[in-house]
Amino acid sequence: MKTKRFWLRTAILALMVAAIGYTIYANFFTEKTSVKIGDEAPDFVLTDLNGNKHRLSDYRGKGVFLNFWGTWCKPCEKEMPYMNKQYEVYKKKGVEVLAVNVGESELSVKKFVERFGLTFPVVIDKQDQVMNAYDIGPLPTTFLIDKNGKIVDIITGTMTESMVQQYMERIQP
Repeated sequence: MKTKRFWLRTAILALMVAAIGYTIYANFFTEKTSVKIGDEAPDFVLTDLNGNKHRLSDYRGKGVFLNFWGTWCKPCEKEMPYMNKQYEVYKKKGVEVLAVNVGESELSVKKFVERFGLTFPVVIDKQDQVMNAYDIGPLPTTFLIDKNGKIVDIITGTMTESMVQQYMERIQP
């Protein structure tokens, strides 16, 4: 009995040491890439609340206001009406808004969209793959993408309506 317990404890200890070793290696010795201004925006495909697929590369030729947000995020809630209002002006000028919700339920996102009457595409990043590809930290985070798919600017934090307007003006093709 003591021998079995010894080997079980030894195996558990070995697994823990291996897990800790891998974590240290992954965090300190592997190269992490983060998206920077001037880089090409990583392509992705996400589905909106109506079941339509949105591929970022399909928006080439237009400016893209790519916003990462959450329903629980008060700054996100504050800037959504500004984004919606400016979208109504700039969509005619070749600027698209794509709002990426970070992994919440479809029901909570749908209620949020209805409450604010949002007219731009809202997609849900269910497995956080796009969020990870863009190395998103705090919410809200917005990427300004030009007509060629290049990242022009990265904005973190709340935007005022005049800021949203200025940013959309910058990516207008």
